[in-house]
Amino acid sequence: MKTSRRFLLSLLCLLLFPVFSAAAQDPTAIAFQRARNLQHGINTSLWFAQSRDYSFEHLETFTTPQDLTLIHSMGFDHIRLSIDPGPLEPWLYTGKPTPFLDQLDRVVHTALADHLSVIIDIHPSDEFKATLFQGSDGVGRFIALWYALAAHYAPVDPDHIFFEILNEPEQSDPYRWMGVQATLAAVIRHAAPQNTIIATAAHYSGIPDLLELDPLADPNVIYTFHDYEPFPFTHQGATWTMPQVRPERGIPYPSTPENVAPKLSEEPTLEGRLFLDQYGWDRWNADRINEYVSYAAKWAQLHHVPVYCGEFGSYGLYAPPASRVQWIHDMRVALEKDGIGWAMWDYQTPFGVVSKENGVTTPNLDVLKALGLHAPQS
Repeated sequence: MKTSRRFLLSLLCLLLFPVFSAAAQDPTAIAFQRARNLQHGINTSLWFAQSRDYSFEHLETFTTPQDLTLIHSMGFDHIRLSIDPGPLEPWLYTGKPTPFLDQLDRVVHTALADHLSVIIDIHPSDEFKATLFQGSDGVGRFIALWYALAAHYAPVDPDHIFFEILNEPEQSDPYRWMGVQATLAAVIRHAAPQNTIIATAAHYSGIPDLLELDPLADPNVIYTFHDYEPFPFTHQGATWTMPQVRPERGIPYPSTPENVAPKLSEEPTLEGRLFLDQYGWDRWNADRINEYVSYAAKWAQLHHVPVYCGEFGSYGLYAPPASRVQWIHDMRVALEKDGIGWAMWDYQTPFGVVSKENGVTTPNLDVLKALGLHAPQS
């Protein structure tokens, strides 16, 4: 079976060659240098991942070449391209190109032509992630997939194509995840000696998770984290996550006990009221965000590695627009104060920087201003 042969080949490479090779420069310096290509980014979700539809029509039309041109025109310098590994498996098993891979290649080359760096972000379902933590079979398949994918894109443009090992591992055992990630990083490195890898911590890649992480032996690595704090504000009304946020509407930011108090009666449970009350007591504002984000910068300084915020965003369906814009501004300023590049979540969902209706794409100029960017050029 081709997957087994690739898996054995990748393990053989680990035994025969050093972890990092073929770099004329200091690979740590390369990681810092390339991190400068990831300063102002946007996530492109529900396109090659998080979708039940990977048809040719969806991949051609959900986000288009015109969207990529618009992204660059608004001032973004990279996209974080979420990719579901499931549709790649037929290519892995047969070695023959598939429509999904063909479309992925088209998007990568179009983005590069539009002067956008690309993060190849493996962004699977929870079910796929669970297979990585139940025995070794799932890890073996993932090793084979990453070896093939890294080798496929290694010749293209290592200065502008980044390999993000796994989005939000959701692993309750951080030590197992560190071992799995180290193995995957070594396999990617042998398939793609020059590309920069993006690694993450266990659980949901939050800042507390990052602080638990030991850096990899490979020096050409950027470390990513996600920041959606304070969660009662950023996820108000979201139905897919913790029950306390689902009934929330119109929750303000910054928070004080006084401006949260009128909203407490809208929470149907005592647990929800305590959750929201705590948000008020915590007095989230620009200073609080600054202090929180600074811990990612302190971790980076401690380990002499670059860090990157791969996701931050606010669900816009129920958040007060002015509060949402203020939070995005405060997050962006805090990250940039500590020299941390970022990618906002998201391009065109309710978290988005644009809206689409009847074939017309409309940038949110207030959000762009909060991001320190600008209206698209003609």
